Amino acid sequence: MSANLDTAPISPQEREEAVRHAIWESVVRIDIDHHRPPQDISVKVRLNAVGCIVICSGEATSMTIRRPQRLAREDAEPFVFLGLQKMGTSLVQQNDRQALLRAGEFALYDTSVPYVLSFDAGVDHHFLRFPRKALALPEGSLREVTAVTFGSGNPLAALAFAYFSQLAVTDGLRHERHAQVVAEPSVELIRAAVASQLGDSHLSREPMEMTLNLRLMSYMREHLRDRDLSAARIASVHGISVRHLYAILARSDITLGDWIRSRRLEGCRRELAAPDARYRTIAAIGRSWGFVDATHFSKVFKQKYGLTPRAWRDLNRAPSPDRRS
Repeated sequence: MSANLDTAPISPQEREEAVRHAIWESVVRIDIDHHRPPQDISVKVRLNAVGCIVICSGEATSMTIRRPQRLAREDAEPFVFLGLQKMGTSLVQQNDRQALLRAGEFALYDTSVPYVLSFDAGVDHHFLRFPRKALALPEGSLREVTAVTFGSGNPLAALAFAYFSQLAVTDGLRHERHAQVVAEPSVELIRAAVASQLGDSHLSREPMEMTLNLRLMSYMREHLRDRDLSAARIASVHGISVRHLYAILARSDITLGDWIRSRRLEGCRRELAAPDARYRTIAAIGRSWGFVDATHFSKVFKQKYGLTPRAWRDLNRAPSPDRRS
């Protein structure tokens, strides 16, 4: 995802709706009070994504952003925002607490709970949106650190500010081959900053370990079609050793090679049975699921299903009009 919005060429009567639509569709559903007549509204927004992280960089005239309960209830998946104050000041209010942010500071806020962001002197901010499930923060810990100023007094917070500020403006990191590698340590850095803020060294380890198996399985499913999906790659992306990877999967009685091959064969089986399969070669379908060698693909497919890929496709091919008659 990559998009830009600049209200300058937009007619004044349409600016508020253009901003609202862009933010609602790509970032989060919020109410915006611009504090000024339409002709004086100026907003520049740049939207990008790095893996699971959505980045919204904004410069604008003064506004107040509200996430009321009616909107907080509507979203199926909650998110956590990390708001980086580039210049000036802003105010974050959530959970009966407020954080005044100055340049070089940031705060977290949770979309499942109402919040208010006040930019009385204008907006100069990076908003980074993370899936709440990816952070794996306990409910109580997350509540304790929302609308809290993370500033220079916390060395990890200072490091996080510098890192995420750079992430927000570095185009090269948004390429797919970099994005997945960057997302995981980004999550870990937030967790470390939160743990440091709370003085809880266990926070950054225990919940992530508890959810590691789920995150591994999710990553493997998302990348089943990648020919280079391997134990070394999976372990590297998640910051663990190959030995640790195998140990975690073994707890669920999963053998990595067998699991990947089985799921890929299931994908091939579905595609071979699809109506448009006759327009693709058997080898092309196998390659699209990571089977580079057509002979090997045919052999393992027959071992699993008792039919060759061609026989399975022919069995599921709809009869032509002539054959039906």
